[in-house]
Amino acid sequence: MRGLVLLLVLVAALPARAEFRGHGGPVKAIAVSPDGGRVLSGSFDQSAILWSPGRGAAEVVLRAHDGAVNAVAFLPDGRFATAGEEGRIALWQPGASRPERVFEGHGAKIASLAADPSGRFLVSAAWDRTVRLWPLDGSAPRVFEGHTENAVNAVGVLADGSAIVSAGYDGTVRLWPVEGGAPRVLAEFGLPQNALAVLPGGAGVAVAGADGTVRLVPLGEGAVRELAGGAAPIIALAVNAGGTLLAAGGIRGSVAIWSLPEGRLLRTLTGPGVPVWAAAFAPDGTLFTGGTDRRVRRWDAATGAHLGPVTPEEEEPATASDHPGARVFRACAACHTLTGDSANRAGPTLAGLFGRRIASVPDYPYSEALRRMDIVWTRETLAALFTLGPAAYTPGTRMPEQTVGNREDLDALLDFLEIETRR
Repeated sequence: MRGLVLLLVLVAALPARAEFRGHGGPVKAIAVSPDGGRVLSGSFDQSAILWSPGRGAAEVVLRAHDGAVNAVAFLPDGRFATAGEEGRIALWQPGASRPERVFEGHGAKIASLAADPSGRFLVSAAWDRTVRLWPLDGSAPRVFEGHTENAVNAVGVLADGSAIVSAGYDGTVRLWPVEGGAPRVLAEFGLPQNALAVLPGGAGVAVAGADGTVRLVPLGEGAVRELAGGAAPIIALAVNAGGTLLAAGGIRGSVAIWSLPEGRLLRTLTGPGVPVWAAAFAPDGTLFTGGTDRRVRRWDAATGAHLGPVTPEEEEPATASDHPGARVFRACAACHTLTGDSANRAGPTLAGLFGRRIASVPDYPYSEALRRMDIVWTRETLAALFTLGPAAYTPGTRMPEQTVGNREDLDALLDFLEIETRR
């Protein structure tokens, strides 16, 4: 399996930072160890990073996936798992040089991962319409089917380990008993559900999605409660250990925090204004968030204070220019640099782009599908990429799907790239 490597990062003694910086792409997932001593993040840059909150530094960079690391989870015994866009789950021992085990079976990208609180199994949700249970005793995995749309976006395990809960693009929230019993649809909303958090003490689950509303769904009888979070889609949910705080991260970059069980909005955390894709509470109440700016941020959830300055991602001078193409390029800057150093970015450097053959930057882990293509980047081929979209023009790419539909914007982007990538 390509890329099955553990890259040890020897970090010199540095002052602790409020922000964890090291990922080369958007942070898609965050988990905190049961004792709060470690934080694990997964990113679009195909890596996971294990952090020491006390030192404010990375301990190790994990590479075991051929795509974005969309989900991470800790087990109660200190082991942890990472799950990727390619549909595999890697189980890691602390300090090991390779994953202890790799689970395979999903036919599409894994979107969510959770661990049984007693450490018996992992569960995953993927864009193949399935939820899967992976026993850690070596027995055969189990497949749960019932979601009617391809994307099952979120999964969790009840505190007693008796059942799995899931939410998906089909708008349903489903419960799957682990030991016998029929699966149930707990709720159906008719709108895609993106995120889920299991509430402690059997209080049910919180789910949220496309309409910006958080819904508290009981496991048995009772009405669904709604917490209005605004009109923007919610893409991350987290609940603290005591079940007294619920955090919701949105596509517009803010994080709302409610008190539970009353459901009162306490405060809204405002960061640099980029989508928040992941959130997790530590045992001491610290809230960790991750998003498009490639950073893991720390917040005091009790006061709403950001631990450290809220600074935007440093821009290359070119992207801060007043060239009209620079504005269009800023959507690309999270994954690509214009200089010769890709610096662990999710995408290869664009330096020397024009006249370069596709998939030819040294040491960048391109997919085999791209390596087999016969494309040379010119103004015409780049225009086709952004007109047709990466999935249609370069099948097998891991580039996020995006197009530039406005011809004036496209011409400005191409002009900008011609100037900046030839310097």
